[in-house]
Amino acid sequence: MLEEFKKFALRGNVVDMAVGIIIGGAFGTIVKSMVDDVLMPPIGMLLGNVDFSDLFVTLKPAAEGAHYATLAAAKAAGAVTLNVGLFINSVISFVIMAFALFMLIKAMNKLQESGKAEEAPAAAPTTKECGFCCSAIPLKAIRCPCCTSELTSSV
Repeated sequence: MLEEFKKFALRGNVVDMAVGIIIGGAFGTIVKSMVDDVLMPPIGMLLGNVDFSDLFVTLKPAAEGAHYATLAAAKAAGAVTLNVGLFINSVISFVIMAFALFMLIKAMNKLQESGKAEEAPAAAPTTKECGFCCSAIPLKAIRCPCCTSELTSSV
């Protein structure tokens, strides 16, 4: 059983999949940082200095009439919040990841299509079927080697 597991685990597809998952996780971290640290600050600045990570709605304040300036302050106080800004950041990250994967798969499909060799035309047949015993015989044969029937040109 150990030998069978080793054969499965070391198969090329499993190792390739593991490498893909690790690289995908690292790519996800890069995209998240790009959205949070590069894209959203200028967008927030254009929209009137809005920090999307602090865009939230307080559903239930921790104390009566409390107002929180930041999401961190609301969470520290124990308030129940609807984190709209974090959701927007996640959606933008997802769209960027999906587009990047689409472009990668599109490029891979293009490479696979261009890498396909032209299919060779089918080779001319070298045998024919005996009309009496249905065995395969050479095209030039005039007598069947299996049933010894004399073959006519029409068979």
